[in-house]
Amino acid sequence: MIRLGYVLRDALQNMRRNVFVAIGATVAVFVSLVLSFGALVGNEVVASNTGQWQEGEHIAVFLKDAADGITSADHISLQAEVQQWTEVLEVRYVDRAEAWAEYQELYKDSPAVLGVSDPSVVPRSIRIKLNDIDSFEDVEFRLEGHPAVRRITGQGEVIKRLSSFSKTLKRVAIGIAVVQGSAAIILIANTIRLAIYARRDEIAVMKLVGASNWFIQIPFLIEGLIEGLLGAALAVGTVWFGLKYAQDNFDVLDFLRIEVSNGFFARQGFAYLVFGASAGFFGSAIGVRRFMRV
Repeated sequence: MIRLGYVLRDALQNMRRNVFVAIGATVAVFVSLVLSFGALVGNEVVASNTGQWQEGEHIAVFLKDAADGITSADHISLQAEVQQWTEVLEVRYVDRAEAWAEYQELYKDSPAVLGVSDPSVVPRSIRIKLNDIDSFEDVEFRLEGHPAVRRITGQGEVIKRLSSFSKTLKRVAIGIAVVQGSAAIILIANTIRLAIYARRDEIAVMKLVGASNWFIQIPFLIEGLIEGLLGAALAVGTVWFGLKYAQDNFDVLDFLRIEVSNGFFARQGFAYLVFGASAGFFGSAIGVRRFMRV
């Protein structure tokens, strides 16, 4: 059985002898995976924000009042009607006192707006939480034209766009991973072929003294695995530092939180390490087999 110490030593010697070629292969894996992993993490940020918005109230329906001939009984009737709709999970009635407190909290940093001192200018409303955010257009359509409804606002369109962007970003991440991963495998294969060519005389001597093909090939396979693993580790580390930098410097928007769970990052980071090592290994296998005609 081939000793592990010999295999690792020979693989590292190959990398030292062809240091610039080895660096090129490692950088190729790094560039390939940092793009796809960055896109994947960006998709998770968008998906996380979309999920948080979906968990809240989706539609605010501002109501007419006594000046428009609408009474509190009409408000309660509308709330009860909406609660019966299959698209609706929950309906909450916001009276004038609660609406006024909400208004003061919302505009506490805007003195000019907060200068309004008459609570009667703030309308009552009902807040609707949907079973499925995709049904927001149907619900809004049914509410339009109702005698008690003054105005309808909602997050549905924003969430719909975020969801669409998230799906597009996920497809882009997969596409980049496939294209760049294939390019990394091809480059590593060519790198290993160059390394083998540089040692062709030594390999010929090893064959003459009876060395098996596997004995000759395994150090090259380990070399490719190391290059792929190093490139993947650099990619994961770069994306992690980039995420932390973005959280420290750009996480200032209330509607967009730059946040990724540690569990997600650990799982996906490990998967990318495995992918990088596998790409290096199989790239080396292709290079070795093509050169040695095994």
